[in-house]
Amino acid sequence: MTTFWIVIALVVLASLALIWIPHFRQQKLLQKETAGVRKDTNLELFNERLAVLEKELDESLLDQAEFEALKKELEISLLQDIKQGEDESLTTTVKPKGLLWPSLMSCVLVAVAAYMYIQLGEFENLDKQHVQQAPHSGMSTAEIMSQRVQMMEAQVEADPENSQGWFSLGHTYISANRYDDAVRAFDKVMELVGVHAELLGPKATALYYKAGQQMTPEVQALIDQSLALDPEDASTLLLVGMNAFFTADYQLAINSWETILASGRGDIDRSAIISAIDSAKMRMQGAEGAMPNDDAHKGLTSTAKTVSIEVSVAPELLEQVNKTDMLFVFARPTQGSRMPLAATKVSAASLPITITLDDSTGMGGDIKLSDAKDVEIIAVLSKRGSVKPQTGDLKGTLASVEVGGTAKLVLDTLVQ
Repeated sequence: MTTFWIVIALVVLASLALIWIPHFRQQKLLQKETAGVRKDTNLELFNERLAVLEKELDESLLDQAEFEALKKELEISLLQDIKQGEDESLTTTVKPKGLLWPSLMSCVLVAVAAYMYIQLGEFENLDKQHVQQAPHSGMSTAEIMSQRVQMMEAQVEADPENSQGWFSLGHTYISANRYDDAVRAFDKVMELVGVHAELLGPKATALYYKAGQQMTPEVQALIDQSLALDPEDASTLLLVGMNAFFTADYQLAINSWETILASGRGDIDRSAIISAIDSAKMRMQGAEGAMPNDDAHKGLTSTAKTVSIEVSVAPELLEQVNKTDMLFVFARPTQGSRMPLAATKVSAASLPITITLDDSTGMGGDIKLSDAKDVEIIAVLSKRGSVKPQTGDLKGTLASVEVGGTAKLVLDTLVQ
């Protein structure tokens, strides 16, 4: 802001100088004329004209008689000019120009500059400049994702043969929970470049989420086809490992993720995969299907951000609840990796209940709930002690909850 005002001041001062400097110069010239400047000027003109005549005489452009005649005319003209100037200086009083005209021009200049700045410069928004510089300031996660999808859709519409554009759009559709669109995007890529494992894996992932994280025959067929083409395909192995983790088959999850690490790929988040492997190994030390509970973390003092969820059962489904059922609640990012950030379990006898998720209920490693801005909350009331929803279980979800906030989740879906 300081630099801006300095520039404005310099421009105004320069403009005023263009008005006032000529005015003062004219005043000075008038003073010189009253002191006999005209006489000096006439003498200079006489000498210049005489020099021209002498040059013409030397170059034989004039003869001596013509030169003398012209010289005499110059002398007479000089005497007349000097006499006329003396007469005018005796009879004329030189009046300097007043200050009204330059003062009026200065006022008009300042007024026009202020008007244009107020009308066109939007000075009232200068204090908001730091907000405007953030392209997504004030936008929700859903709005940001929608904007990103629209931009990528525009790119592929402009260049329908851009396979990389379609591939990136497919992954963005998955993050936006538009799974049918994601499948169509990956099919379009395969139409352009052929069938490859790195395309079958993301398509299987989209169908997996569309089915509510169920390993359907269609998803399994795509996984088998992908691994037959490339046994080390990262996108497919990530899906296999994630599903194995949620079904408490921790050894399969570990094997899948370790295969990815052993492949030496440079386009994977190795730290996230290592953290997931550590979490699976921790689960293997407990009972099958066990997940971190609050009792295991009573000794921890957490100052990190938390998410408090009030969990209840829809009235029409209360008769489906048994005291032996187990309630699993976990949070995962709304964007990027779909690995859970935090999870806990309680007995169905405690319902309704308020559950707090924080870093103490994390999944281990470097993945932390406090690092996220918004999370998706999923709750499963399981009759078989498995986090993966099965027929007869109750399920409820919250698409987005801000970390540090609270929300209510109702188990309102009977898994068929």
